[in-house]
Amino acid sequence: MIKSVLIFNQLGKPRLIKFYEQIGTTLQQEILREIHALVAKRPDTQCNFLEGCRSMGTDSRIIYRHYATLYFVFVVDSSESELGILDLIQVFVEALDRMFENVCELDLIFHFDEIHYILMEVVEAGMVIETNLTEISRAVNEGKQLIKPATDHSRLGIGALRGFV
Repeated sequence: MIKSVLIFNQLGKPRLIKFYEQIGTTLQQEILREIHALVAKRPDTQCNFLEGCRSMGTDSRIIYRHYATLYFVFVVDSSESELGILDLIQVFVEALDRMFENVCELDLIFHFDEIHYILMEVVEAGMVIETNLTEISRAVNEGKQLIKPATDHSRLGIGALRGFV
């Protein structure tokens, strides 16, 4: 099972934090600091798998990829395949690239709601539900279409409702 998905920059500033277990905010911050300390000091030539961190338990494993200034980290239990999760990180990043045309850190900051929605299409309740990029893109675009009409009417103001009364 996937325990958490973290995206943070080289300075350790979180850009996405998603835990699939009930964990307090203080412990979440401690986990983020601990994982950043473990991952940031490793050269890119070393393995992308680490045996867990103290805060998440002994059966946890950290699987990460470093893209430009961002670290994409999945914390999983011992039942997950390391290579499978590494591929899942690649799928997630490719889905982000499709939606934002070469995703960057600013996209994660200003479009955090869309990032969470894309992650929800890939992982739900700690389980992988979709890895097909076409299906992920289709679902996200359908979600955008549902939201778009509601926001278009909200800009019309009260005067636009006179015809409905």
